Amino acid sequence: MSYTDKMLRDDALKGKVIVVTGGGSGLGKAMTKYFLELGAQVAITSRDLEKLKTTATELETETGGKCLPVQCDVRHYEEVEHMLQEVLKTFGKVDVLLNNAAGNFISPTERLSANAFDTVIDIVLKGTKNCTLAFGKHWIDSKQTTATILNIVTTYAWTGSAYVVPSATAKAGVLAMTRSLAVEWAKYGIRSNAIAPGPFPTKGAWDRLLPGDLAEKFDMAKKVPLKRVGDHQELANLAAYLVSDFSAYINGDVITIDGGEWLKGAGQFNLLEAIPEELWDQLEMMIKAKKNK
Repeated sequence: MSYTDKMLRDDALKGKVIVVTGGGSGLGKAMTKYFLELGAQVAITSRDLEKLKTTATELETETGGKCLPVQCDVRHYEEVEHMLQEVLKTFGKVDVLLNNAAGNFISPTERLSANAFDTVIDIVLKGTKNCTLAFGKHWIDSKQTTATILNIVTTYAWTGSAYVVPSATAKAGVLAMTRSLAVEWAKYGIRSNAIAPGPFPTKGAWDRLLPGDLAEKFDMAKKVPLKRVGDHQELANLAAYLVSDFSAYINGDVITIDGGEWLKGAGQFNLLEAIPEELWDQLEMMIKAKKNK
């Protein structure tokens, strides 16, 4: 058994209809593939319809499942409503909303234009709000008895992070929304949870965040106590569990999957890991010498 193995039984999501925003590539694509393998029907959305169609065809061929590509810019509420109607027209219902669409880039905050800041806020926070509100209203108005919202956030949603301030701001808002609606909408049978991933490299997103040779200079694996980055199947396993009925009593939680990365960064003396063994020997001898005086 390995962490790259699939976790749930084959029919774990049979009968469920799942919508994945930002599902055309990267982690969204990885999660969608596993949902299909587990028997779910999945609609994937983004602004790039051609990429969505290519991904949907590829995943249907690989899994034998049904994947519906629907163009949608989550920044616009009317497009989200249209996307929801397209999904309902095809599948007849929706059981799960996975808010995965995101935008991010690294920059000193003072270098950002107001529009650049707004772009990230609009995709991450406003987009998540638009989808959550549209789907929530539908579930409540149609008196659907159970539904699940799963939001992809990040560990710096609660710590903050320099150089990605728009993303940190937006993700913190999404996390607050997750916890708030978990309480407010539970009476309607709607669960709301979040995943906070650490480093899970994807070709597109990481090339934009760390262009050129920056990825080598800032090796994310070195920041993780487990000394590796995440495998996409690990995230897909967790997401599948949280949207399945096996997690029916989990509500309002955010689950971190980062190999201990954020805790390593938070500990005041964690940087002492860089001290070599021979220096520790010297320090120990100095401390003992002081005690004996």
